[in-house]
Parts: sequence; C-alpha cells; structure tokens
Amino acid sequence: DGVLITLSWVMSTNGLIVKLFLSFISLSSREAESFKEQGNAYYIKKDYSEAFNYYTKAIDMCPKNASYYGNRAATLMMLSRHREALEDSQQAVRLDDTFMKGHLREGKCHLSLGNAMAASRCFHRVLELEPDNSQAQQEVKNADSVLEYEKMAEIGFEKHDFRMVVFCMDRALESASACHRFKVLKAECLAMLGRYPEAQSVASDILRMDATNGDALYVRGLCLYYEDCIDKAVQFFVQALRMAPDHEKARLACRNAKALKAKKEDGNQAFKDGNYDVAYELYSEALTIDPNNIKTNAKLFCNRGTVGSKLKKIDQAIEDCTKAVKLDETYIKAYLRRAQCYMDKEEYDEAVRDYEKVYQTEKTKEHKHLLKNAQLELKKSKRKDYYKVLGVDKNATEDEIKKAYRKRALMHHPDRHSSASAEIQKEEEKKFKEVGEAFTVLSDPKKKSRYDSGHDLEDDTGNMGGEASGPGNFFFQFG
Repeated sequence: DGVLITLSWVMSTNGLIVKLFLSFISLSSREAESFKEQGNAYYIKKDYSEAFNYYTKAIDMCPKNASYYGNRAATLMMLSRHREALEDSQQAVRLDDTFMKGHLREGKCHLSLGNAMAASRCFHRVLELEPDNSQAQQEVKNADSVLEYEKMAEIGFEKHDFRMVVFCMDRALESASACHRFKVLKAECLAMLGRYPEAQSVASDILRMDATNGDALYVRGLCLYYEDCIDKAVQFFVQALRMAPDHEKARLACRNAKALKAKKEDGNQAFKDGNYDVAYELYSEALTIDPNNIKTNAKLFCNRGTVGSKLKKIDQAIEDCTKAVKLDETYIKAYLRRAQCYMDKEEYDEAVRDYEKVYQTEKTKEHKHLLKNAQLELKKSKRKDYYKVLGVDKNATEDEIKKAYRKRALMHHPDRHSSASAEIQKEEEKKFKEVGEAFTVLSDPKKKSRYDSGHDLEDDTGNMGGEASGPGNFFFQFG
C-alpha cells in the first residue's frame, strides 16, 4: 500500500510539473510573439535598430522558431550587416528547410557578399518550393550576371585591361554591394589607371568597416607608392603583411618600393658628388625596377636627362625628358630641362614651345623671363648670323673680329675669283658683301649691342656694295 501511495504521489507531482512546463512554454510563446509583433511595427517604421532588439528578445524566448531568425535577418540586411544576416538566414533554414523566405534571404546575403554560386543554389531551392516565385527567378538572373562579370574581370585583369575590370566590378557591385573582394579589385585597377583619389576612397571605405583588411591596406599603399610617397607606402605594405603574411602582392610592392628608393637616393648622391657616369647608371637601374610606377619613373627619366646634359649627351637628355612628360604631362621640371637642352642645341622653336607650356601652367616671373629669352633667341636665329659669317664665337674680342674679317674678305674678294665661272663669281660676291655687312655691325659697339639684343638693323647696316673697306681704310684689291 505504501508503494502505491508513493507512486500515486510521484505521478501527481510529475503531472503538475508537466502542466507548469506547458504553461511556461505557452506563456513564453505568447511573449515571444508579442516581441515579434513589436519588432514588425518598428520594421514598418524603418526603425531597424529597435526592430532588431525586439526580434532578438523573441529569439531569446523561443530560440527554435525559424521565422524569428528570418525576421531578424531581414532587419540586419537593412542595417547592411550582411554577414550576421547570413548567419540568421542559415539558422532559419536549418530549423525549417521549407522556410521559403529563409532560403531567399540567405541567397540575397550570399549575393550581396559576392558569393554568386552559393546565392544561386539558394534561389533554386526557393524555386523548388515555389516554382513561380518571380523574385527568385530574377535573383537567379542577377547571380548569373555577377558570375559572368567576375569571369570578364578575371580575363581583363590578366590582359591588363584595367578599365574593363572597373566596368565589370561596377556592374557586379550593383548586386553584390557588400563584397569587399570586388571593391578591392576595383580599387586596385583604379590605382593602376592612375585614378588614385578614387582608389583611395574605395579602400578607405573598406577599412572603416574592416581595419584588418590586408587587401585594402595593400591598395592604400599602392596608391601612395605610385604617387611617389614611398616611405608612407612601405608602412601600409608592412601593415598589410602583418594582417595577411602570405599577401604576395604586398610583399613584392614593398620590396620594389624599398629598392626604388635606395637606387634613386644613391643616384642623387652620385650626382651631388659630381659622379655623373655613376649617377646615370644608377638612374638607369632604378628605371628597370617597376615600369608601372609612372610618377617615380618620370622623375627618374628627368634626373637621368639632367645627368645626360652634364655629360654633353644632349640628344639623350632630350629623349629622357620627353619620356618623363609622356608619363606625367604636368611635370614642369621635365619641360624646363628639355627646353634648356633645346636652347643648348639652338633649336629655339622647340624651346619656345616648352617654355610656353610651362608659363601657361605656372605664370611666374622666372618662367616669363625664360620664355622671353627663348623668343628673343628664336627671333635672332631667323636673321643672318654675323658671327657665323665671320667664323667667330659670340664672345669674340674686337681683335678677333678684325682678324676674322680680313681672312674672310680675302677669301671671298671678287678679284680672287675673276677667272671662275659666272655662277661662282656671283656667289663669292654675295659672300663678300655679307662679310662686309657682318663686320660693319660687329665692329661698331652700338650696332653690335643692338644686334646681340635682337633688334632689327635693316636701317643701320647700309649698303656694302663695291669694294669693301675695313679698319684703317684697309682696301682689298688684287692685281
């Protein structure tokens, strides 16, 4: 009897516990539903943060309800927290594999994060559950488009068609807006195209969301490297390698940056020390390190051009400066160096063209003076060069001018060519007159000064016809 009484008491107690448990479950379910409804209300009001809080409370009360995870996933998507949204969507379909909205949201999260293949699988699962679901049908097309743009971008990158890659990534990001991989690839190609501010902006946006993203750190460094801020660039490359030790692009860029800086600095020091041949070789070696570093290479070409001019390799210097301005059309120093080389070669038209370009860009007194001087030399070059007529240097003394005049006058005097053909006589007479004309100008200090200053002397030279007379009424006559 005692055993029966005890058994009866236990059964009665267990029944009470079960009832209490069921009552608690019912109460929890009602409370969870209340939290869900409040979450829905905030979601409709677009107050997604509050909606998230209430959906979380509902999940805490009933952690086995798939729809609560689905609702919170939708809220997280609106908050652009796609990775967390993906986790909630996956939990929802684990709890209920027939939960169509859960599969749809999981697919959208995968697509937003750039995983188009996984997204496509999710959308096809939706179509298995609901074959006429138009939203899933459209999302399948979106996923296919992203995959196609990925393939095109990969081919474009291999061919160094960086504009094509940027185009493809822009199209892909319309569906995969949260994909850091696509954004980094776009940023890297923008850097390769020289669009550094845009590349920096994209990389910085990623780093604001993920400060440890090695790819974004690499792109930041790449932009600085290509803008010739090598020390800062190295810092970013080192940081990228710290976050991603196997990042080969960052490792190569870091090595190139350090090598480029060292060669350039060694070349600069050799130049300062007057070791021009050594400097020339060092700059040449630096130019082989990274053909893609346009800005630094422009400076290296200009530096080598400067060394070339010191070594009297004027044509080579002009060629190097031309390469520099092709790489960087805004590089004033290269235009100035090339213009000076043209002046040294007496190619004044080209010098004036370069100085005009410089003055249009930077209207300084110095640049204006250089332009006017080149224009004056151009004007002078189009007149008769009396120094060449006499065969003397522009810095010749008065005695040197007299001696040269006598020599040339004797050489071209008509009496000396009286037995020559009529054509030769005419040519020698013309040269004889030019010699007399040159001497008339260069032997007169005032006329010489005006001539050297570029003034026109048509009214000053007079007619040097007949027998030419020289200093001290020295006559040239042959009998």
